[in-house]
Amino acid sequence: MSSPTTCRFSESHEWFLAKGQEVTMGITQFAANELTDVTYVQLKPVGTVVKAGETVGEVESVKTTSEVYAAVSGTIAAINEDAVKDPSLLNSDPFGTGWLVKLQAADVAPLSKLMDAATYDSKHAVH
Repeated sequence: MSSPTTCRFSESHEWFLAKGQEVTMGITQFAANELTDVTYVQLKPVGTVVKAGETVGEVESVKTTSEVYAAVSGTIAAINEDAVKDPSLLNSDPFGTGWLVKLQAADVAPLSKLMDAATYDSKHAVH
């Protein structure tokens, strides 16, 4: 499965989709596969201000706990309550119903420094 070409990707396996200043983010299919069964999602509340490189929450699986990092600074505008209630959405549909947070970004320019789908997929082939 190829990663969506509309997204940008971090080395720590988050994806980012900008629509204007709103940036939706989640974990990649590769990350979901590596984690295996996601069992718990904890996200910072709406209204939290985060800086690029800070966490927006964490994802736990039967294997490990992973922090989820923002690539842009901004304010958390929405969290995916469905993913909090049903963490398996991160495994079944990480680029769709398994999104994690929406940030109202101060500046989306840092996303241009992240990997595009082709680069990410070539480094982290999803099987």
